[in-house]
Amino acid sequence: MNLKDVLRPFTAWKHLVNQPVTILDPINRIAADRYRGFHKNDLEKCIGCGTCEAICQNAAIDMVPVEGIETKDGDSGLRPRIDYGRCCWCALCVDICTTNSLSMSNEYQWVDDDPEVFRFVPGAEKKSWDQREAGYKKPENNYQLYEINRVHMPELKPEERNNSFIEIVQGYSHEQALLEADRCVNCGICVATCPAHMGIPQYIEAIRNNDLEEGLRILYDTNPLPEICGRICTHKCETVCSVGHHGDPISIRWLKRYIADQNPSEQYQRILNTGNIEPNGKKIAIIGSGPSGLSAAYYLALMGYQVKIFEALPQSGGMMRYGIPEYRLPYDQIDKDVNFIISLGVEIQYNTKVGKDVTIEELKDNYDAVFAGTGLHLGRSTRIPGTGHENVYQAIDLLRDITLGKEVPVAEKIVVIGGGNVAMDITRSMARLQNQKYGKVQVIATSLETEDIMPADREEIVESREENAQIMPGWGPTSIEIVDNKIKGLHVKKCVSVFDEDGRFNPKFDDTQTNF
Repeated sequence: MNLKDVLRPFTAWKHLVNQPVTILDPINRIAADRYRGFHKNDLEKCIGCGTCEAICQNAAIDMVPVEGIETKDGDSGLRPRIDYGRCCWCALCVDICTTNSLSMSNEYQWVDDDPEVFRFVPGAEKKSWDQREAGYKKPENNYQLYEINRVHMPELKPEERNNSFIEIVQGYSHEQALLEADRCVNCGICVATCPAHMGIPQYIEAIRNNDLEEGLRILYDTNPLPEICGRICTHKCETVCSVGHHGDPISIRWLKRYIADQNPSEQYQRILNTGNIEPNGKKIAIIGSGPSGLSAAYYLALMGYQVKIFEALPQSGGMMRYGIPEYRLPYDQIDKDVNFIISLGVEIQYNTKVGKDVTIEELKDNYDAVFAGTGLHLGRSTRIPGTGHENVYQAIDLLRDITLGKEVPVAEKIVVIGGGNVAMDITRSMARLQNQKYGKVQVIATSLETEDIMPADREEIVESREENAQIMPGWGPTSIEIVDNKIKGLHVKKCVSVFDEDGRFNPKFDDTQTNF
């Protein structure tokens, strides 16, 4: 190397005082229709799930709040901001977008002296290419980065289940659970809607990793009743699942059940590390062993409290056991969750009614605190003429008697009033009992609500019909006709609306349309 080679780099200093030159229209050529240019985003379709941010290998996308967009169920309130200093135009963000809101224009020219303008929120900051149709969009039929159809849950056929209380849903196999878990894009939009804010993406990831013990630990972080909830939770999380915007939502509830089913109860203490709880010397009394009482007992026991539950009925579970039929929630699965809580040192005293067998004053005198979780074991009357007849029953009472093994009245023709899950539960339970007794089903369930707004889960309505029950939505009861002290039928009239303009329960009827 000579002296000239050493000094040559310093010759660049002569350009230090020169003015920079910006070429405002460097190419001036229209791109192809499917060229991957600057991004567009439909803010109304976007739910801020963040899958675009997660897949970007260059960290070119940040999820940020946008003025005028509020956080709500199924919408994080955030929207993607693109940094074109990092973007490599690969379009993976578009391909993974679960709502198809994100796309790319075919605009590739953008000249500006300010580098900050090349980081913006598509859709929120208006650009000249926003209204152009040309550009790259997610292919509709060619491929998907995730499977849009859920794995079918095996269940008994109607003719196999309609005269017994055997469990209908059979659960995922290992292969089925892996396939379903693999559909999850790990966005977490479901967590906020879950009442317990469970770590849903984390326990689904544990299934993918075939680490079901870790999955169980994640379940118990926020939910001490995983076997029960894995069968009968209302799975609101699935209603906001981002994959459900372009396909079937992930079967979150069934994946939770899969984890709980695969872990044997005798291993729970080892897996959850609950074998050495340090007692704190204080005692807590709990009234009722339903979901709230059992949950309170679980967490208090982990904190070292000596817990005793006083239960009025012969077994624990509350409305989970005495209000939900066994074909939906088998009793041995309730026992699996309850027995683990008992293994933590919790004592349950059955057939003990507080106020009769033991007083509140006694509990206050003998315990440091009392928690009341009595549940809602009372039905609600329609208060129409005829409801006082001896053959008019509350669904709650009948469901409890079925669980207790008592003989319940099974008429050849039965009418159920109501459109919620309890109404469907008693409809289907009585249909089974009719089938056992008469070899046929003659149950009619009628509700104020039309079928599109019936509060019962959709599968309950569908399965009721599969089991030969008749569902008649959109009719309100007016009276029960009684002749010679015998029920002859139910008079109804057409319900035209259930709620008023303020969303309050205020049904209105068409008196010209009646039925019997």
